[in-house]
Amino acid sequence: MALSPMDVTQLAALDTARAARVLSEVRSAALSGQPAPVAPRPVIGQSWERMMRRGVDPDHGFRSRLLSREEVQRRREASTLRHVLPVLREGLLSVADVAHHIMVVADEDGRVLWRDGSAPVLRKADGLGFEIGADWREEVVGTNGVGTPAVTGRPVQVFASEHFVRSHATWTCAGAPIRDPRNGRLIGVVDVSGPLETMHPATLSWVDSVAKLAEARLREMHVRSLERLRAVAAPVLARIDGRALVVDRNGWTAAVTGMPYTERLALPKSASAGLRWLPALGRCSLEPLAGGWLVRAADEPVARAATRIVLDLRARRRWSVEVFDGAGSWTRELSPRHAELLYLLAVHRSGRSAADLARDVFGDPARTVTVRAEMSRVRRYLGTLLEHRPYRFTETAEVEVLLPEDPHGFFPRGACPPAGR
Repeated sequence: MALSPMDVTQLAALDTARAARVLSEVRSAALSGQPAPVAPRPVIGQSWERMMRRGVDPDHGFRSRLLSREEVQRRREASTLRHVLPVLREGLLSVADVAHHIMVVADEDGRVLWRDGSAPVLRKADGLGFEIGADWREEVVGTNGVGTPAVTGRPVQVFASEHFVRSHATWTCAGAPIRDPRNGRLIGVVDVSGPLETMHPATLSWVDSVAKLAEARLREMHVRSLERLRAVAAPVLARIDGRALVVDRNGWTAAVTGMPYTERLALPKSASAGLRWLPALGRCSLEPLAGGWLVRAADEPVARAATRIVLDLRARRRWSVEVFDGAGSWTRELSPRHAELLYLLAVHRSGRSAADLARDVFGDPARTVTVRAEMSRVRRYLGTLLEHRPYRFTETAEVEVLLPEDPHGFFPRGACPPAGR
């Protein structure tokens, strides 16, 4: 009887050796273009396709040059991940050691910064090049529990020959991305790995739960930092007439006066003191405070200079929108969904209705509630640069789109342009 991908996952929990043989046959068939006994899981099949397009060698593993000790230390000290290491260690290490696993924490570039766990397994990891300072991006070492979650933006378990590179087929790993709650940016991946026989189907849920606990700790830290900034802001705002607010370095609002509360303000990429034009407020002055900025809105409306909008989609998971006008420029990093939506509006300058966007993104024109909620979030930082009914960029803005060399797999249904535009 033919097996489904789900059957293979269940089989792995009961008969590791048989499941490994099946997956080896699946991998060999996929690489040779022959019929497979069972289709790979979608997340794995899509990763294999990326590896074949990028020319990763499936039969000879590549070992990156390790970072120096000094560079590893520099990255550790600069990484937000250092604040949640106690959460990760408390949640993962005690069980990992008993289960003959190791815990690995990599930064957003896929560089391994921390490792801990079972000593024998650490030695086996060394044999695979899974060492401190190693580069475990997907395009470097193939499908794996560090690089693949970073690309997909979701937890992924990779078992046996689901690894693209043959030498990793004796290994099993489960990794989950960790994001900075202040801006949604990927800051790293936490992974639990071990020899093939240590595989358990519940490992992925366990790792993902601990990653979410780490993100919750970062949110708590952010709330506390805003509370400290609010204490600084109170006496400053009390002396101001007119519209003003105090925000942290990422634009999150600590306090306001003379205007409705806004949760977050889009700031210039490299904010500096002086006059700026911000989408939500118009012409403003920025003054530095400890831990943030005092933003004063101009009392009188000021005519705006011509606006240029650059939607940069070239670097995977580093998508951004940058706005240029007479008062300078500012940049906002974009989530995958917001990047999709803004790309569609850039392509369709005459505008798209909520139903149009729902059809483009989800293949279902009925999902208008989801689209409207996302567009409401987009308009919080693009302000008057976006119009609605239908949704569109303002006619006076010049919009430029910078595309990746290989746009396959990112763009919404029917919207994929020629590569390298």
